[in-house]
Amino acid sequence: MTKLRLAIVGAGPAGIYAADILLKMERSFDVSIDLFEHLPAPYGLVRYGVAPDHPRIKGVITALRGVLDRGDIRIFGNVHFGTDITLDDLKHHYNAVIFSTGAVRDASLDIPGIDGKGSFGAADFVSWFDGHPDVPRTWELDSASVGVVGNGNVALDISRILAKHAVDLLPTEVPQNVYEVLEGSPVTDVHVFGRRGPAQVKFTPLELRELGELRDVDMVVYDEDFDYDQASLDAIASNKQVKVIDRVLQSWRQRPGANGEGGEASRRLHLHFWANPIELTTDADGRVASLKYERTRPDGVGGIEGTGEIREIPMGQFYRAVGYFGSPLDGVPFDEHHGVIPNHEGQVLSAESNEIVPGMYATGWIKRGPVGLIGHTKSDAMETVQHLAADQGSWWQPVEPGEDAIPALLESRGVAWTDLEGWHRLDQHEMALGEPEGRERIKVVPREEMVRVSRGE
Repeated sequence: MTKLRLAIVGAGPAGIYAADILLKMERSFDVSIDLFEHLPAPYGLVRYGVAPDHPRIKGVITALRGVLDRGDIRIFGNVHFGTDITLDDLKHHYNAVIFSTGAVRDASLDIPGIDGKGSFGAADFVSWFDGHPDVPRTWELDSASVGVVGNGNVALDISRILAKHAVDLLPTEVPQNVYEVLEGSPVTDVHVFGRRGPAQVKFTPLELRELGELRDVDMVVYDEDFDYDQASLDAIASNKQVKVIDRVLQSWRQRPGANGEGGEASRRLHLHFWANPIELTTDADGRVASLKYERTRPDGVGGIEGTGEIREIPMGQFYRAVGYFGSPLDGVPFDEHHGVIPNHEGQVLSAESNEIVPGMYATGWIKRGPVGLIGHTKSDAMETVQHLAADQGSWWQPVEPGEDAIPALLESRGVAWTDLEGWHRLDQHEMALGEPEGRERIKVVPREEMVRVSRGE
């Protein structure tokens, strides 16, 4: 029987789902799969891109853990593609590669002042509060008023973490250094801005409901934003998700503190719809001082237009949550405009000729961009894997396909890689750290400590 030696670069949901689907599908060839991950731990954005107070994510991790724990997929963590292992190495040892490296950079927001001190991208802040090993341990929260632009779930995650009392995060796996910074936070007002109206948001209903359950935080919505046009009324009537979102927002309008008046909570979370950011003003030291935005309205053909009315809200920090963006990989075609690997249904395309590149595939956000929920990743991986299986005649012919070759190669280069057994060690170590404090786990943050624990050193 033909043997497929497959490398997958990226051990988040996209890569793990692709491996699982391929191993379970009816096929005419035997499969051996190695997962390469630049972090010492698996799970990608499930571990490092979702706020720690999302308990349902544990179910996703449980499913991913079940795939890895079967033992039919090898994982090499703490291995950097392009340096520790290269595209030429993969061609030497494998028949094909699937890239599932995701999208972890922030999309840009081109307005004056966006580079001022105190202006941040969502990805950097999320990586910090999730204990990503490659970002600084500290984060300066030094303003009572902060702004967040974006009407998707990442914007809600950021807003919730900024507004939430730190003590309420203690039951989660929030890293200790993150808890200490949040515990000393001076934030009292979080302002969230969206260019469109309440019926056009990209939040999921569950995320929005969670926001309204924050202790000692008033939800502030403004009556002027709910003068719906016909398109909004039609969306509420025809789309169940939009209907639920509207119901949640309408209930907030009845609460004390709505419209910013009469609330008794010590913190407030303001939702500003029909608000298009046009400038971050800065002070003499270059620090963010306020956000200027233009009120918008429906243009009658499904878009928005400016009203000419300019408003300004003082703030000392500003976070843009306007989308994530993929990063180029050494030797791999890349679309700089869209932040993805150019592809046809997961088959990588040459950037020059737009022709299929044999042996190279993509799945997840690096394939389609940062859209869709984790569940969409499965169908996405299925499409890629089906092409991979059908392309058997154009796979690479590796010179050295033996499974012992990769550990020997990494060892010869001095790479301190981690494996599945090492992840189990780290997992148990983090849970042991949390046990004395009655917490499920406390994340280990420094990369060198993660590697040391994983390798039993």
